[in-house]
Amino acid sequence: MSQHRRALLFCALVMACDQPSPAGPTAEPNPAAFDVATSEPGSPLRFLTLNQRALFERGRGVFQTEFTPATGLGPLFNNNACSQCHEAPVTGGVGEEVETHQSAFRGGVCDDLSAIGGPVIQDSVTPALRAALGIDKEPSLPEANGTALRTTPSLLGFGLLEAVPDAEILALADPSDLNGDGISGRPNRTADGRLGRFGRKAQFATLAEFNAGAFVNEMGITTPADPIEQLVRGQAFPAGVDPTPDPELTQEALDAATAFVRLLAPPRPLPRTLVEQRGGLTFLRIGCASCHFPALVTGPNRVAALSLRIVQAYTDLLLHDMGPDLADICLGAAQPAEFRTEPLMGLRFKTAFLHDGRAGSIEQAIAAHGGEAVATRGRFLRLSAGERYALLKFLGGL
Repeated sequence: MSQHRRALLFCALVMACDQPSPAGPTAEPNPAAFDVATSEPGSPLRFLTLNQRALFERGRGVFQTEFTPATGLGPLFNNNACSQCHEAPVTGGVGEEVETHQSAFRGGVCDDLSAIGGPVIQDSVTPALRAALGIDKEPSLPEANGTALRTTPSLLGFGLLEAVPDAEILALADPSDLNGDGISGRPNRTADGRLGRFGRKAQFATLAEFNAGAFVNEMGITTPADPIEQLVRGQAFPAGVDPTPDPELTQEALDAATAFVRLLAPPRPLPRTLVEQRGGLTFLRIGCASCHFPALVTGPNRVAALSLRIVQAYTDLLLHDMGPDLADICLGAAQPAEFRTEPLMGLRFKTAFLHDGRAGSIEQAIAAHGGEAVATRGRFLRLSAGERYALLKFLGGL
């Protein structure tokens, strides 16, 4: 994407000029490209076909299903339904749960400890497992040298992020900081070389993988895509503890749940007054947009609602070093201090901020940024009271 195109996107996003321009159609990107969301959070993308809408609703049903041990839950799990974690302000949104992840990073090599139960450490067990092993949750792993807390992210608009071409993301990468701005975003990649974009460390390449991983890690529900149970230190469960045959969820149900997530519309930003517009300009001026890139453009897609759309996600989907104070675990090529830039769309629905929820406000979250964000944090801290108020109003309306 050209620098001119990016400048037009910045105008459209920061100045809220996502309506036809008096200067004519060439003055800014096609306004129709912005028209992906209704005013109601949790709604599907606009312009779905009847069949796509029906699949979305079937997927919503799977997403809201409360599983039991008889239908595949556990034996290790964190919750019994997708919607029990992704719940605010609507199904698919953020949640208040905080879970524990562990990994080991030694000699520059990351071990996610999956062979002995990592990286997700489940906090609940079924009655059968409790009776058999006398445990109330999965034990922590002494082999780990990194432990992380993780809040539940919003999934609204994730299908648009999946539809962004790799080239669009890679064009924003600068792993060697060739432009000298102190920002050196780089992609994470899966073991087979695909570009990662989902998960706090960008460890998943697709929503299908992200969702299959969530079913087995968060609910202990196996699928054809991820048919191996999470075990306690890799040891087989005692006989009778997990009677449901694997896979415990059909491919059809998994596909429907993935379609639900893929077709969820992003939340529409609140209308912007002059104060918020000033805050948006400050967002650009102090360097926030170097990582929280305001807009990405999807590529051609067989789903028209995902094709050639502008998503106001405020992320570059790249890894950035956030400094030692925020460092926790490694995953894939992502080192302990590296995190994928968190999308800011729907920021107004959050009550806890940063990957582990340690910040109680947007202002506290910005102040906790380190590593590559040190210069931007310094500029934020030096803002006048009025400039800071405008910036926080802008962010609070996303």
